[in-house]
Amino acid sequence: MIMTSVAFLIALALVLLFGVPYLEFMKKKMYGQYIREEVKMLHEKKNKTPTTGGVFIVAAIIIASLIALFMAQELTTRAIIVLMTLIFYTFTGFEDDIKKIKEKHNEGLSPRAKLMLQIAVSMLPSLYILFQHQAQLTFFGLNIELGFLYPFFAVFMIVGSSNALNLTDGLDGLAAGCSFFAFLACSIISLMNGYNDLAIISITASAASLGFLYFNRNPAKIFMGDTGSLALGGMLATVAIMGKFELWLIPIAIIFISETLSVMLQVTSFKLTGKRIFKMSPIHHHFELSGWNEKKIVTVFCAISALGGLIAVWGFAVQKMLGL
Repeated sequence: MIMTSVAFLIALALVLLFGVPYLEFMKKKMYGQYIREEVKMLHEKKNKTPTTGGVFIVAAIIIASLIALFMAQELTTRAIIVLMTLIFYTFTGFEDDIKKIKEKHNEGLSPRAKLMLQIAVSMLPSLYILFQHQAQLTFFGLNIELGFLYPFFAVFMIVGSSNALNLTDGLDGLAAGCSFFAFLACSIISLMNGYNDLAIISITASAASLGFLYFNRNPAKIFMGDTGSLALGGMLATVAIMGKFELWLIPIAIIFISETLSVMLQVTSFKLTGKRIFKMSPIHHHFELSGWNEKKIVTVFCAISALGGLIAVWGFAVQKMLGL
């Protein structure tokens, strides 16, 4: 518990420390985000706002995690795999962001190339769990043994989470705010489950997300970009998988899941009927076009994320108490 507090403070201090010079560097180089044509009417003022803020988020997470893990003597294989997954997803997102910057539009890597990279990275934690003979899902006494099907489930979960958080990163402070609550819940559950290493890593991600809000709250000075959103999303699911609370990720990531479902429903409805369910997807844009201002949407969505995390922590605590 003490080391998680230390890790939180280190990560928070580092992200604030790294953010200032990184933001100045990005401003001087004029490396900015290019806004999607569909939402330019809403976000024209954000065009060319510096992006790739995920670089100093991830740097803070890795450094703070390693310091705290060494101090707590908890630098396990499990922890290393989580951090490696975070790093590789960061490279994937950074490559996507740089391509957008160089080509001066909002289209980065091709969907296929991005998906292949995400799948390849997610195989590492997926196969690790299989070889550790932990290829089962447990939920309130229900035990589902997946066996060799587990890697397919885990890859789907990690890739899906990565893309879901990426979709959520569309309003100032939205992805970072929801990530703060999601990783905080993961840290508490990891502690209850006896995974101190995962608790430390999760709390650094929570702290880094909170610190990033200093730069990313409305009006945002910098965006995390795919560099941050793909990495944090992939890490979120990886922690749940390595900590064996996979199904509890549903309430924890309720906002990210809702954003993804809104896109899927929108596309499916339009292809089948020619009609749209939402004014625009992901769903945060629907609320924008319905008259909600950006700060209200972020506040409400973050509150829902906090509630989802609270439900997951409470439910997991009850499950442990009942010995299920």
